Amino acid sequence: MIRRRNMLAGFAAAPFLGGTARAQAAEFTLLLDWFVNPNHGPIIVAQELGHFRNAGLNLRIVPPSDPNDPPRLIAAGRGDVAVSYPHTQIFQAAQDIPAVRIGALIDSPLSTVTVLADGPIKTLADFRGRKIGYSISGVELALLRTMLASAGVPAGAYETVNVNFALSPALLTKRVDGVIGAFRNFELFQLEIEGSKGRAFLLEEHGVPMHDALIFAARRDRARGRDPKLRAFLDAVARGAADAVANPDAAWSLFIKGRANLDNELNRRAWKATVPLFARNPAALDTAREMAFADFMAKNGLIAAVPPLDKIAVAL
Repeated sequence: MIRRRNMLAGFAAAPFLGGTARAQAAEFTLLLDWFVNPNHGPIIVAQELGHFRNAGLNLRIVPPSDPNDPPRLIAAGRGDVAVSYPHTQIFQAAQDIPAVRIGALIDSPLSTVTVLADGPIKTLADFRGRKIGYSISGVELALLRTMLASAGVPAGAYETVNVNFALSPALLTKRVDGVIGAFRNFELFQLEIEGSKGRAFLLEEHGVPMHDALIFAARRDRARGRDPKLRAFLDAVARGAADAVANPDAAWSLFIKGRANLDNELNRRAWKATVPLFARNPAALDTAREMAFADFMAKNGLIAAVPPLDKIAVAL
């Protein structure tokens, strides 16, 4: 058995908490957006290294039965923090659901329009008259419209097909010529493992405002009241991200510790691509960027009007 001191090689030692301090740790529930994957690396690393315990939190990580549920559960007080998406947060803010963004897990986009490198699509303009797969109507179709419009391809000049999250299979079987929603740190490697090479068109390079990929949401009243447990949580995540960036290989060992199902070629490749994308300062808030993305959603008919900033995000 690998001893814990070997697992911690390359990391700064965390302060030791005595039994009394551990006994006083507050129960704290984190609702994930999906099953554990490399995108959640800072959370898992921080948990394994004891950063949450040292911050006075007894963290419980709960994967969702439905990815749309966590922010609503948080708003209802059935958890402390949820991992969510910026478009979900803005949409729910427009509905006056009392949850707000308090930080970011990955503070740059992950989604892309992806095609096979040896296929007919060399530029976005080549999508005219072609089929494009998607998984989530609404936001993904708005992103796609914006990107293709930047290349002179209007809505109606291409066909969209709901591939129900089977993005790579839809490309590999040539059911579609491209897909919207493929992650730059996942599907490209999935295609390579299947013997194909993909090409990704990045949202932020084709008319879509810069935005987070994954955020942390909490109840609005707790965020506005500057609940110290929320800031302690974000600080522990920041330490986990810093540890992962400083020593990705040791962090990978912690990530898969006791999780043999995660130790596979796809996750290994995804881990290396994802570590540089972890938010270094999860609590940071760029208000202009938040409002620009909310404005993008309003202009694309995803929300009726842009909500005020303090219903979207709160800086702790």
